[in-house]
Amino acid sequence: MRAGDIPEIRSLDLFSGMAEPHFHDLIRAAYVQTFPPQVDLITEGDPADFLHVVISGSVELFSTWNQHETSMATVRPVSSFILAATIKDGPYLMSARTTEKSRVVLLPSMDVRQIFDRDHVFARAVVTELAMCYRSVIKNTKNLKLRSSLERLANYLVRSHVRAGGSPTFELTIEKRRLASFLGMTPENLSRAIKALRPYGVQIDGARVTITDMQALQSLAKPSPLIDDYST
Repeated sequence: MRAGDIPEIRSLDLFSGMAEPHFHDLIRAAYVQTFPPQVDLITEGDPADFLHVVISGSVELFSTWNQHETSMATVRPVSSFILAATIKDGPYLMSARTTEKSRVVLLPSMDVRQIFDRDHVFARAVVTELAMCYRSVIKNTKNLKLRSSLERLANYLVRSHVRAGGSPTFELTIEKRRLASFLGMTPENLSRAIKALRPYGVQIDGARVTITDMQALQSLAKPSPLIDDYST
């Protein structure tokens, strides 16, 4: 691992409070790899040998069953995945692949569990992150079960607008096929939903989104912090 990678990892909430000797023990056997796009990093069902930390690029978490595939989440720097499998020493419940050229730190899961037993600050940070992940799952489930596909798309665009700094024009950060899967839609349903948003001041041309009437879009979306605010 390059010395320049260490501060980025150390700055994560997960590792920032742990004792310095424990942090050095944790990263002693860690290493960094650079992967090209569309490389499978982990496969669901396999043992969780490593905790991964994305320090550049992006990684898609996805799952498959009976020849069906769905996108679960996108991990961007600097973030870890999949912590629950590492702590439980259980199999991965999702697969992961790079969506662009990415640099990923691999921390041996055995070392993570050993430090978890020894460092109480780190243990509390792990519990906090797992709690946030659990709450995110609940919010995503509410989004899928309580909203129509049009409402889900509308709220996704409202959140994207906020992440873009409030700009009325921004780029979708994932391709439409993956966006449809993430929102629990087929690509065909997504195309119909995009057309249905035009009366609400939304124009989508390729990956470029333009919102000319945010009030109308929000009246349709009815965003709720208990569903859409993943920081709470």
